[in-house]
Amino acid sequence: MLYSIIVPVYNRPGEVKELLDSLAAQTVKPFELVIIEDGSKERCDHLLGHYRSLFDIHYYYKDNSGRSDTRNYGMQRANGDYLLFFDSDVILPPFYFERLEEAMKTDYCDCFGGPDAADESFSDMQKAVSHAMTSFWTTGGIRGGKAVMEKFCPRTFNMGLSKKVYDTVGDFKDMMGEDIDLSIRIRNAGFKIRLIREVFVYHKRRIDMRRFFKQVNNFGQARIWLQLIHPGSLKAVHTAPALLLLLGVVLLAMAFFYPWLLLLPLAYLLLIFSDSLLKNRSLKVAFLSVVAAVVQITGYGTGFLKAFWFKMILRRPLETKEGLTKLYNRG
Repeated sequence: MLYSIIVPVYNRPGEVKELLDSLAAQTVKPFELVIIEDGSKERCDHLLGHYRSLFDIHYYYKDNSGRSDTRNYGMQRANGDYLLFFDSDVILPPFYFERLEEAMKTDYCDCFGGPDAADESFSDMQKAVSHAMTSFWTTGGIRGGKAVMEKFCPRTFNMGLSKKVYDTVGDFKDMMGEDIDLSIRIRNAGFKIRLIREVFVYHKRRIDMRRFFKQVNNFGQARIWLQLIHPGSLKAVHTAPALLLLLGVVLLAMAFFYPWLLLLPLAYLLLIFSDSLLKNRSLKVAFLSVVAAVVQITGYGTGFLKAFWFKMILRRPLETKEGLTKLYNRG
């Protein structure tokens, strides 16, 4: 098969360079690269010259319209039999496509996703944020290669689907949680979705805690949107950060009268610290993992609770980019 790699880019030339290097290092290269610059002021087209001799590259520049529309723009122009989606801040291990080819020959699927990990070269904070986003003790492990807590839904930092899926199900919707929404529609259409653990990527996540908070806050809100659009998609694991946040607030309030209750959140944070220390073998990364976990739980939890209150209790309609106030056509 020919794989079309679709990468939306917004002011990230440094990250694109690292992604290009990792693609050039692949042991096999059955792919074309489709880069869509989404109205960037810092463009990356000047980086492509050397790599065009190593694999097929198609570069497009368009006005800024957001990640969903940008991915759809790339899908419409892709030539491959299979469409792959990566974020611009990922790095592929050199065996990615070799293992993907083996996995597809052994057990073909029309849609797949792979986990993400932190490379040894990442900064301590990047490793800490990666731990907060992939650990069983913070997210149930659903972003780190475990599918036991819910039906697996690929994310667009490492996701693939066949042209047949695209022709049948359509493209990304302009909404929060657009990749999970597409995964649900793919599954509802009867296609097989598979987690392929051996085709992981190294994900250089945000290290600015303010931006990280905003990102996970949107993730929390997205879960309520997805439940309203796809009733039954909300699972217990998705509510965990919000419940942990509420429990933490209650325990802190009660600790004025029963100080020993502080031992409970401290024990939980110690669990995160120990888990990170075991995996990263660094006291500094373990400490930063606790900080990142608190930001992750607080950000996701407040976003989830905010959307739950306004969208499910007060019944305020969902907004879209065009200002529409009704759900998109489910058909």
